[in-house]
Order: sequence, then structure tokens, then C-alpha cells
Amino acid sequence: MNLLVQNNPLGNIPAPVGVVQFDGGNITGISIFITVLVRLIIIGAGIYGLINLALAGYSFISAGGDSKQIADAWAKIWQTILGIAVSAGSFVIAALIGLIFFGDATAILNPIITTPR
Repeated sequence: MNLLVQNNPLGNIPAPVGVVQFDGGNITGISIFITVLVRLIIIGAGIYGLINLALAGYSFISAGGDSKQIADAWAKIWQTILGIAVSAGSFVIAALIGLIFFGDATAILNPIITTPR
């Protein structure tokens, strides 16, 4: 039997084209997936917040002096701004935790997960 087949029965499998662009040398597999997923969630939260803020502003403008509608619009505006601040502030909190516990501000934001190759 061929010695190469015994050591690696699958042969050499190159990384897919979409994954090669993320390969920074240390990032592999699941960490790429988690990083992209977190980025998509934060971007989605920002887009949702922007749309929600625009709709709340429109409902505030079109309230026509009705105090109930104005109060509802202000509540929606406040909740949207708070949500955007929490979503943006999560990066600051993650950087502070990474700096305190790991000595590197990007330890949580860009994790290095070692896997067998």
C-alpha cells in the first residue's frame, strides 16, 4: 500500500475560495464563522436601528399634537438610541474585558482558536 495514502487517506484538500480570503495565518474554521456571524448581527442591528429611528421620527412628525402618539414616538426613539448604543458599546466592553484578562484588547474580538491540522 502506498505510504502517502496510509498517512493521509483524503489527500490534500485546499481551502475553499471564500475561506482563503479570510486566512490570516492564525484564523481557521469555526473562528471565521463566529467572526462573520457576529459582524453580520451587529451590522443587522445597526440597519434595523436606523430604519426604526427613521420610522419613529416620522411617527413623531405625523403625531399632529396628539400627546399619546408623541409619547409613543419618543419612547420608540429612546429605545432605538439605547439599542444602538448597547450594540456599539459591546465592542468597547469586549475590548476592555480582553485587555484586563488577556492583556490584548482584540483577544475577544479576534479570537485565535487552535485546532488540529
